[in-house]
Amino acid sequence: MEDGRARGKTVLVLHGPNLNLLGRREPDVYGALTLDQIDDRLRALAGELGVEIEIVQTNREGELVDRIQQAAGTAHAIVINPAAYTHTSVAIRDAILAVGLPVVEVHLSNIHGREEFRHRSLISDVAVGQITGFGVDSYLLGLRAAVRVIADARRRSLKTRRPQKARRPA
Repeated sequence: MEDGRARGKTVLVLHGPNLNLLGRREPDVYGALTLDQIDDRLRALAGELGVEIEIVQTNREGELVDRIQQAAGTAHAIVINPAAYTHTSVAIRDAILAVGLPVVEVHLSNIHGREEFRHRSLISDVAVGQITGFGVDSYLLGLRAAVRVIADARRRSLKTRRPQKARRPA
C-alpha cells in the first residue's frame, strides 16, 4: 500500500445511455474512440494500479440504479459517466447516497462548456469529484482518483485500528 495502490479492491465503472455509440456518435464532441477501446484502456490501467474493475454500460436508468445498489457489497468505489442522466436523474443520485461508496463522476466532453441544460449535474454534489472535458483521459483520471480514494480510506482505517503504544511518564 505504500505506493498508493488499493490491492484487493474493486472499482465499478458505469457508462450511461448512448455511450455504446461512441466512435460513431458526434465524434467532434465525444472523440473517435469506441466504448470498447475506452474499456480496454481502463482495464489496462486497472492492471497497472493493481485493482479489479467491473465495467457496465446500459441505456436504462433503472439498471444503473440497480448496479449502484449492488455495488454496496462488491465494489469499493464507483466511476460513473451518467451521460444524459447527469442532468435529470434523482434516482441515480439517491442510489449513490444510499450505498455510501465514493463516486467519481466523469464526462468525455466539457459539460460546462456546452448547452445550458448540461451545466447542472445532479450527481456532482454527492460525488467525491468530477472530471470533465478530457475525452478518454477523463475516465483514466477518474479511475486513478477512485483508486486514490480507496487507498486513502484504507490508510485511515489502518491508523485507527493500530493499538497506541503506551507512553512512559516523563
